[in-house]
Amino acid sequence: MADLYHQREKNNTPTMESLGGQFSRLHIAKRSAMKDSMTYILDIDVSRPVEGQSNQTVAILCSNKSIGLYNKETMTCLQEYNARPGVLSGVRFSHSNSNLLFSACSDATVKLWDVRVSGSEAAQEFNGYPSNVFISFDISCDDLVVCAGTEKIDEDAFLVFWDSRYSPDTHSREPLGVYSESHNDDITQVRFHPTNPSLLASGSTDGLVNVFDISEGNEDDALSSTCNSDSSVGVIGWAGKGYNQVYCLTHNEGFCWWDLAQVDTDEPITLCSIEDVREKIEGCTVDYLTGGLYDDKTDSLFLVAGSHSGTVHLLRCDSDRLIHLKSLQGGHSSTVCSFYWDVDDNFLITGGEDAQLLLWKAEVQDLSHKKADSIKMASSVLQKVRVHNAKSYSPKKK
Repeated sequence: MADLYHQREKNNTPTMESLGGQFSRLHIAKRSAMKDSMTYILDIDVSRPVEGQSNQTVAILCSNKSIGLYNKETMTCLQEYNARPGVLSGVRFSHSNSNLLFSACSDATVKLWDVRVSGSEAAQEFNGYPSNVFISFDISCDDLVVCAGTEKIDEDAFLVFWDSRYSPDTHSREPLGVYSESHNDDITQVRFHPTNPSLLASGSTDGLVNVFDISEGNEDDALSSTCNSDSSVGVIGWAGKGYNQVYCLTHNEGFCWWDLAQVDTDEPITLCSIEDVREKIEGCTVDYLTGGLYDDKTDSLFLVAGSHSGTVHLLRCDSDRLIHLKSLQGGHSSTVCSFYWDVDDNFLITGGEDAQLLLWKAEVQDLSHKKADSIKMASSVLQKVRVHNAKSYSPKKK
């Protein structure tokens, strides 16, 4: 496996180096500060480009239970949606309609917003069951299905599904169905496959990353593979040619990477497993992992990590190790909680505990604002999900 990887690395070395070079040439183009200096920016999404329109919209999820909409070029605030008293979990633009934005809420709803309309009313609501507390969600790549994951209530943790197609004549929608047997603790992440709308991955504090084919008639048949991280799962994503791999980042700053193509073979499914990446990185200080990015042009998986002083690191995933490529400094003054990196258009948006939203572009530098002073309080990494205790994890089939 290592020889095959290094051969691939050799063939693609110039391109991979240029991706690291892209990252290192990024400078702050715009900076936008939150009104409340104690607000953390927990999630970021950007609307898809529309032919004939130059402006894209940035949506951010804030720790003060609000969603902010920003002009991507100017980083000026366009409007704000307030979800109080519910706690929000994630923001996602529709893949096909840049005017539609989804968010999940602890009040047992997923809300659909029309960003062209101001005000506090959602265009449509997807209702869960009364006991549901949604802490994760995603939309299928064809925009037909939305799925939300719940906190564990009593003995139950659910994946809830709806028909996500917007209908202006129907304000409220009921679930199509639920999966209730595959996780036994909080479902912290839900991610649909980037190109196959029938495939769904879910991650939980029970340590498991499950992959489902939701075109199957029931949950038992839909569950196609289960990978065990032996830790509490915080972030999951898809990678590999054809996106036939999944990876996860744990709440203990661990990293696991699996090849689903090997599930029915004698080859090992695990590509990489690191219990604590903070002890394994040379050349930089890593305090936490933020998320992942798969580059299909080079068939390479990258992780974005950081230090509590605000430095952002780019790491490349290799078999059994992570390699530090480049770092960005001078932007944030504390933990960076979220990012959105468009490799093709070469811009990066980051948000963090310092109540700063930054737009990074190549060879552009904003000298009008200095780095914000650090404002320390309880880490926002723990505001994405509630604090979890360490526990034993029972492996299922691999």
